[in-house]
Amino acid sequence: MPSYTVTVATGSQWFAGTDDYIYLSLVGSAGCSEKHLLDKPFYNDFERGAVDSYDVTVDEELGDIHLVKIEKRKYWLHDDWYLKYITLKTPSGDYVEFPCYRWITGEGEIVLRDGRAKLARDDQIHILKQHRRKELETRQKQYRWTEWNPGFPLSIDAKCHKDLPRDIQFDSEKGVDFVLNYSKAMENLFINRFMHMFQSSWNDFADFEKIFVKISNTISERVMNHWQEDLMFGYQFLNGCNPVLIRRCTKLPEKLPVTTEMVECSLERQLTLEEEVEQGNIFIVDFELLDGIDANKTDPCTLQFLAAPICLLYKNRANKIVPIAIQLNQVPGEENPIFLPSDAKYDWLLAKIWVRSSDFHVHQTITHLLCTHLVSEVFGIAMYRQLPAVHPIFKLLVAHVRFTIAINTKAREQLICEYGLFDKANATGGGGHVQMVQKAMRDLTYPSLCFPEAIKARGMDSTEDIPYYFYRDDGLLVWEAIKTFTADVVNIYYESDQVVVEDQELQDFVKDVYLYLGMYPEEHFIEKPVKEAMARFRKNLDAIVSVIAERNKNKKLPYYYLSPDRIPNSVAI
Repeated sequence: MPSYTVTVATGSQWFAGTDDYIYLSLVGSAGCSEKHLLDKPFYNDFERGAVDSYDVTVDEELGDIHLVKIEKRKYWLHDDWYLKYITLKTPSGDYVEFPCYRWITGEGEIVLRDGRAKLARDDQIHILKQHRRKELETRQKQYRWTEWNPGFPLSIDAKCHKDLPRDIQFDSEKGVDFVLNYSKAMENLFINRFMHMFQSSWNDFADFEKIFVKISNTISERVMNHWQEDLMFGYQFLNGCNPVLIRRCTKLPEKLPVTTEMVECSLERQLTLEEEVEQGNIFIVDFELLDGIDANKTDPCTLQFLAAPICLLYKNRANKIVPIAIQLNQVPGEENPIFLPSDAKYDWLLAKIWVRSSDFHVHQTITHLLCTHLVSEVFGIAMYRQLPAVHPIFKLLVAHVRFTIAINTKAREQLICEYGLFDKANATGGGGHVQMVQKAMRDLTYPSLCFPEAIKARGMDSTEDIPYYFYRDDGLLVWEAIKTFTADVVNIYYESDQVVVEDQELQDFVKDVYLYLGMYPEEHFIEKPVKEAMARFRKNLDAIVSVIAERNKNKKLPYYYLSPDRIPNSVAI
């Protein structure tokens, strides 16, 4: 009688193993097997991290194996089981891989296809078409759209983390990491000890330095020592935490009535301000988004304020960017003066602090929350709803949305909700952060999410004119590596644009995203050409790591944030 060797890999995360009964059935082109209990005497099967093998004998030839059915039945108490994959050695000696990377909960059943990526047009067998359809029908019931707030990108229909499908919840380690990282951040910033500083006026700039007392690394120490300087202020717009706002100024805005006479002491080329603009030496950061946003009023004992500044910057003869004029609100007038480097020291410094405060709010709420987390969630939900696990684009994307929906749900549950951390710690809390997202969504476009297009749209693409924009330089290297890898994989399955047009699952995915808007540790792909593309991708990323490391040698202020070895696979932090 034909005999198969079944190898079962259990996940290595906490509580991945199970003591429940595990049954296996094989579905082939020539027939189906009986249900077999996978159990070895005097052995603890399916322990965390284990790879167990079993011999399964069937009564007759099954032909090509299309599906593997796994059933879990209660032994004593229900415990979830994380199945990584199953490998089948056939009677002829061939090996067939069945990726899973999912949790089986309760008395559940899971049906797996082999790991070869397939478009819908490739499935001609009825049982495979049926499996594909049922998988999406089930997922569309689990992954439902909802609107958390009017004007926001749509999100998962789950009020709290435990309401999410088990497969996208944090595993235990990640959940602990979330709590520990939150606690560590609070400890590092001394929030508890210095909360009175945020609830009342500071007496001295030395109070600011106390916040950094527990942060000790080269970059933070240098920033702490030089944060008051104009060079550091300008550098942070290029390579700080929010290097996506600065743009080349092609025309001085009427709402910023600055003249050559006002900034003459900052200009180094014996040109008028208008001539400097024509030469491409003037840059601008406009926080118009913050205009009209309500400041936090959740604590009636504490007055909080927001500015909507316009900051004009100049590229000096050393090709360094420095600020030359700051207006703290959008409408010019006597009560809204333009601050200059020639002003009294602390007037100018306070103007820069207001700009940096505004930059913080835009970074936290728009660059980070909206454009990173919330937008990624839309792609993740659409992927689960419209692409079956066998689809090549699902396999390509799934590692990059790992825990994204979970961390966003946690954020809605604990951070950006009413009475959440935003309300307690941010001047945009109490509803201002919601207004900001709603306002930013009106101007959000797909090209604005594409790195080269976004850089070019801001006039920041010239490496010759702007030589110290490391965010741009490193980002383009990573973008090109990802683009090359993605094209290598996509071209394996789509030989023409027509095939793309005819892939209804892919079209449904794109439609979901359009209304509603590395490393691959899990081996969803098994085909050799894709694995070769992955190897080339990893090699390209390693080369980028080396380029960035070499550039950073002997730099007093190294820039390594976009080094591939520091970029996580998915938006989960």
